Amino acid sequence: MAKKGKQYKNSAAQLDPVKAYNLEEAVTLALQSKFAKFDESVDLALNLGVDPRHAEQMVRSSVVLPNGTGKTERVLVFAKGEKVQEALDAGADYAGGDELLEKIQGGWLEFDKTIATPDMMGTVGKIGKILGPRNLMPNAKLGTVTFDVGRVVKEIKSGKVDFKVDKAGVLHCMVGKSSFGTEKLQENILAFVDKVIQLKPSSSKGVYLKAIFLSTTMGPGLRLDPMELRVLCKHA
Repeated sequence: MAKKGKQYKNSAAQLDPVKAYNLEEAVTLALQSKFAKFDESVDLALNLGVDPRHAEQMVRSSVVLPNGTGKTERVLVFAKGEKVQEALDAGADYAGGDELLEKIQGGWLEFDKTIATPDMMGTVGKIGKILGPRNLMPNAKLGTVTFDVGRVVKEIKSGKVDFKVDKAGVLHCMVGKSSFGTEKLQENILAFVDKVIQLKPSSSKGVYLKAIFLSTTMGPGLRLDPMELRVLCKHA
């Protein structure tokens, strides 16, 4: 196990490791306890009462955070005809067909998100072994296999994030940067948690939101109160 530095220990000492903080207090403390000189990411981790081994309990989707993530995503679109220009006009960094396929086969991977029109999935499938392991494969369930490329490009550029529960039943999501301030971070957190609540599988029994933790890139984690977040989401 990696040793924690002095600054981390000093920050952690200011927090109660057992207390479930309310949202405003947690965000405020997380920002106060940050010590890195760069603009740290703010991350949320949710432990869900689901068993991902069962397909019907797989929690996977995407959400557009109201204030974005603070990260500029490079978007590549596989399309042809007028859809290429539509993608570029919407802000896509790259759009095309076979020429992009050849570049990727040659080792080029300078993009973060991939979209494809349905009629291009045969082409995209040829590089599935390259895109798949890097989570870059277009996916209909996430809305990235579509003819409505302009809308999806704009959503990704404005802060759309994809998420998927891992084998341990935990969801991770970047909800912004420490420079956002408390208000914008709270809005993003509520948007994400509200989406996760909406996705609760009908076969999931017992407590769904078991535990929620907030942290900055280098800082210690704070436990949030799931019940309070449920109430806030109803009024969001």
